[in-house]
Amino acid sequence: MLLLAGCNMAILNPKGDIGAQEKTLLLTATGLMLLVIVPVIVLTLWFAWRYRASNTKAKYDPSWSHSTAVEVVVWTIPLIIVTILGVLTWKSSHELDPYRPLESDAKPVQIDVVSLDWKWLFIYPEYRIATVNEIRFPVDVPVNFRITSASVMNAFFIPQLGSQIYSMAGMTTKLHLIAREPGTYAGISANYSGAGFSGMRFQAVATNQEDFEAWVRNVQASPQKLTPEAYQALVSPSEHEPVAYYSEAEPTLFDGIIYQYMASAGMDTGMCTPANVSKIALSE
Repeated sequence: MLLLAGCNMAILNPKGDIGAQEKTLLLTATGLMLLVIVPVIVLTLWFAWRYRASNTKAKYDPSWSHSTAVEVVVWTIPLIIVTILGVLTWKSSHELDPYRPLESDAKPVQIDVVSLDWKWLFIYPEYRIATVNEIRFPVDVPVNFRITSASVMNAFFIPQLGSQIYSMAGMTTKLHLIAREPGTYAGISANYSGAGFSGMRFQAVATNQEDFEAWVRNVQASPQKLTPEAYQALVSPSEHEPVAYYSEAEPTLFDGIIYQYMASAGMDTGMCTPANVSKIALSE
């Protein structure tokens, strides 16, 4: 425990509504299971001590084979615990559904997420900007993520905000999060995806509304533009990619990245190269 004292238990230190609810669920389930585990461990040690060979005072009853009281205890208590866990699981599975939008009076921020080898591309379609390995959003404002992959399957996860969800080529997954405290939160890839997996990390920065708007204007003024050529360069595998900002990002680029895998949709897949994905999206 002393060696772990300096560690940041991110999942147990949530900074958003979803993370807080998941922490409560985790601790509740753990506590319920310990109601069985702790007594079993204690009784195992007690039995071993009481009925040791050197204890001549212990009752020796080799013909004992059944006790109704024991049967009632060992079956009733686990049954009650499993029933409670089943109800909690059913309830939380719906309440914490990552596809379920969060209720809020604030207008959500839309972020499109694309996992690459080995970096994260984030597109803000409303602001026509994009970033690599960094996202920003206001505190107390829902963030709606659309997630896909331009390569192998990966997993998008911000432990202190909650809910891991996979990114898969040709598919869209969704995630809704909200931060309740300003700060910089670690984002990770939670699914092994090759040689650069360990460095596939990003920062999720929660700020006040004014700082977020100033950051958006700064990115919109970036000399780097997310052209098809720039996107093609990002698709090339690279490790430990630094944070980068791009202006003039095509809002439909996310859809174009998905469309390049949709041969069954009747598209000319020969045109679905990385350099043409934004053009394809526009044509759709």
